[in-house]
Parts: sequence; C-alpha cells; structure tokens
Amino acid sequence: MKERILETADRLFYLQGIRAIGVDTIAAEIGISKRTLYNHFPSKDALITAYLERRFVHARPSDKPPAEQILATFDSLERRFAARDFRGCPFVNAVAELGPTDRKVKKIAIAFKESRRVWFRERLNELGVADADALATQLVLLVDGSIAQDLVRDDPAMARAAKEAAKVLLRNAGVDVGDEAARPAPVKSKRALQ
Repeated sequence: MKERILETADRLFYLQGIRAIGVDTIAAEIGISKRTLYNHFPSKDALITAYLERRFVHARPSDKPPAEQILATFDSLERRFAARDFRGCPFVNAVAELGPTDRKVKKIAIAFKESRRVWFRERLNELGVADADALATQLVLLVDGSIAQDLVRDDPAMARAAKEAAKVLLRNAGVDVGDEAARPAPVKSKRALQ
C-alpha cells in the first residue's frame, strides 16, 4: 500500500504540482481513506519528502568513455524533453512551489543537484581535466538551462544546443570529443506529437 501511495503521489505531484494536490486527492485516486494514507505517511510533508527521496536516483555506472557519458546526458535529456509528461526537474519544481524556507525540501534538492555535479566532476577527473570542479558546475548549468528553455519553448532541441555548448567547454578543457559520425536523429517536440 505504501508503494501505491507513493506511485500515485509521484505522478500527481509531478504532473499537477505539490500545492495543487492534497492528500484527499491522492487517497481518492487510490480508493483508500485519508486515515489509511496517514498510517503510512503521517503528514503531507512526510509524503512530499518520500516523493522527492524516491525521485533521487543516482546515475548508473557505465563502462563507456567518460566524455561519451557526459555528452550522452544531453541525448537523454532530449528524449525526456520530448515526452508528453515532461514537466521539468521535480526538485526545482518543489523548491519553486514550496519556497526556499522549506528546509527539508531544499536540503533534498541541493543534495540531488550536488550529486549530479559530482558525477560530472568524477567523469572530468577521469579525463584529467585541470579544473574539473568548475567545469562540472558549468555542465550542470547547461543541463538546468536546457530544462528551463525546453519548458518555455517546448523544444527538445534545447538539449542539443546544450550538448554543443558542452562540447565547446570540453574541447576548451583539452578533451577530445571527436566528430560524432552517427548523431542521434532530432526528437520532435511534444506539440508535433499531439
């Protein structure tokens, strides 16, 4: 039951917003009482925390070359941007909705964003980049910027533009990014799919 509650909360919070969805809606969607929901999550705040913790997924290990892993991040973003249910970063959304004074939500959001930055830094260290920490921060900014641009423009190509900018940053850091002979096919926007 706890997993059903979390799955429903995840879907509703992400697609409709944390403030827009109350525990009544989640309980009704599942067909349970609020009391049953509260037996598993004592408050909406506890449910929000569980939702964000569930979304906090660490990057999977890969045996691909580090530069390829970094650039593949942007290919993955482009695919996610094209999905009809893409609504941005759940951590940024939560902080934007609940405000920066919600310390627990902000702490989870910061931890998630930092884990992504550290992942980039580790790949850059594997490549022997001199200032891997600064470049990792720049790459994370490209990721977040492309997410914001996609949300405003509804254009998955924003991820491709961010990838090209990432290549420039990597080349400037002395990383060989090669000439990709087989580029992924452009992904159509959500509007084009409707």
